[in-house]
Amino acid sequence: MLAGSEIHEDAYFAAMARFLRLPFIPDIDPAGITDTDGLDVQLLRPNQIRLAHAKKAPQVAIVPEAIRLAELAALIDRLPALRQGLVITTPSQIRSAVWAAGAKRRARAAVTDLFEKRTVSSARIVLSGAQGFAAGSSAATITAALLIAPQITLTTLHLTLSCLYLGSLLLRLAALAHDKHHPHAPHETVDIDDGNLPTYTILIALYREADVAGQLVRSLERIDWPHSLLDIKLVCEGDDQETIAALEALSLKPHFEIVRVPPCAPRTKPKALTYALCAARGEFLAVYDAEDRPHPLQLREALQRFRAGPQRLACLQAPLVISNARNSIFSALFALEYSALFRGLLPMIADYRLPLPLGGTSNHFRTSVLQQVGGWDPFNVTEDADLGLRLYRHGYHAATLRRQTLEDAPTSLNVWLGQRTRWYKGWMQTWLVTVRHPATHIRDMGLRGAFVFHLMIGGMLISALLHPLLFVLLGWGIYICLTEPFPARALLDQPLIAIDAVNILGSYILFVRLGLRSMTEHERQRVGRRWMAIPVYWMMTSLAAWSAANELRTKPFFWNKTPHRPVDAASGEQNRADTPHFSACNSVQGSWSLTFY
Repeated sequence: MLAGSEIHEDAYFAAMARFLRLPFIPDIDPAGITDTDGLDVQLLRPNQIRLAHAKKAPQVAIVPEAIRLAELAALIDRLPALRQGLVITTPSQIRSAVWAAGAKRRARAAVTDLFEKRTVSSARIVLSGAQGFAAGSSAATITAALLIAPQITLTTLHLTLSCLYLGSLLLRLAALAHDKHHPHAPHETVDIDDGNLPTYTILIALYREADVAGQLVRSLERIDWPHSLLDIKLVCEGDDQETIAALEALSLKPHFEIVRVPPCAPRTKPKALTYALCAARGEFLAVYDAEDRPHPLQLREALQRFRAGPQRLACLQAPLVISNARNSIFSALFALEYSALFRGLLPMIADYRLPLPLGGTSNHFRTSVLQQVGGWDPFNVTEDADLGLRLYRHGYHAATLRRQTLEDAPTSLNVWLGQRTRWYKGWMQTWLVTVRHPATHIRDMGLRGAFVFHLMIGGMLISALLHPLLFVLLGWGIYICLTEPFPARALLDQPLIAIDAVNILGSYILFVRLGLRSMTEHERQRVGRRWMAIPVYWMMTSLAAWSAANELRTKPFFWNKTPHRPVDAASGEQNRADTPHFSACNSVQGSWSLTFY
């Protein structure tokens, strides 16, 4: 009844206080609470807290349980002196006071714990001494080789880049073949008795998100899960008063909790999530973004998969679907990219139990495992990919879900470029952290896992950085063969020309094919023919990658915030009658009629 707001919390516990003939305090002053290492236990199960007072004896504020109320009343009758030191309060008041009393300690732990306890897993150090030496030595060696034997060096670099690009191409080809030979079955029926459900925590980090606060809360309220077993934490920066005020104005139900993170550097999403992790009451935990609209049955599907899978299954990644693909060329190509990634490439990687770099949202975890590996890295700006790889190195694996989460893509160049720059910078951080100790990295991941990791992360970074160079090398090879048709070196240049042509054309074709294949017909119509702009799009990703490399040097922990707007403002078409799959974003039934495969 409390979870359903049928009874107000103050009224319920005040009635208990009257029954026990004890004082009821609706507000607790955090200044009267002494912060200790064990204080945060009261965030998980608030039942009692010691209150110190300046001018009277200390008291113990308790939260009685109905099932033990008679037992407590009998105890007080036997020991009437207890009345002098007991008061009744509410769980919300204990949590609120404990959050405030331990804020500085908790913030310090969120920032420093991973670095101090698992230094090798932290991106706080951008380049270790050994990595800096290796990078400088490699640059010096290549420069010297170019000066001494430019032709041989360029040809060797050309061959290396072409083979690396070809490897990434073959990975996408494997994903396309896997999708063809392993067709996905229709959605499984999720039939779990509500009496057999655990508590589920949902974390959402919010910063300057007042515009989408209402949409977010409405989307979360549609989740098919008993409110008494939901623990939804809206994690806000303490000085973001606009977002906090917007949330408070919504009269949130009891299963929502606003968590205020003390303002401190770095200002990142993973720091905010790690700050709130200690208070996660759920056996399982999901992470969403401010603009997300998750499928109402996604939590039930995740629970079903966790219970059916092995204990080493630590994480489930739900597919992300772009709902505003029609709005601009950026959102259309973004939708194509997400389709290829979340519904093509990642399911294949998960099926073979290879290292899976997570998406930044709609991740479902076993809470105990997440805490065991140290949570999120506050200094990594793509904390999702980093965490997925860290889980793999600890012996865990991830899988994918079928039920999707809708979100919006950037529709302008500036916003897209800022977001993509942050992503590339975070992938660079993740690669550097993972290979900090090469022997340990290979031992933890195995040869197959390490190979796929380097192909996916390292190969993707090099491909993005050097994509324009591929065209230059192709033109250079053609020029050499046309002007010097008989030298022995042309025998090597001609295969390289063929490889470059296959790389360029094949990568574009496979990108489009894998993305469109995973889409519904309705989604394909929204994308239209804008896939023809992919060559330009990939040139812009190269620009973002070089911008990220510069930021990694100048401001490695800067979080380029992506602004979000409500669905109606971001894409006015979403409530039109000619968009059946996404038109009913405000109703459960119509919004989720989408079937992927």
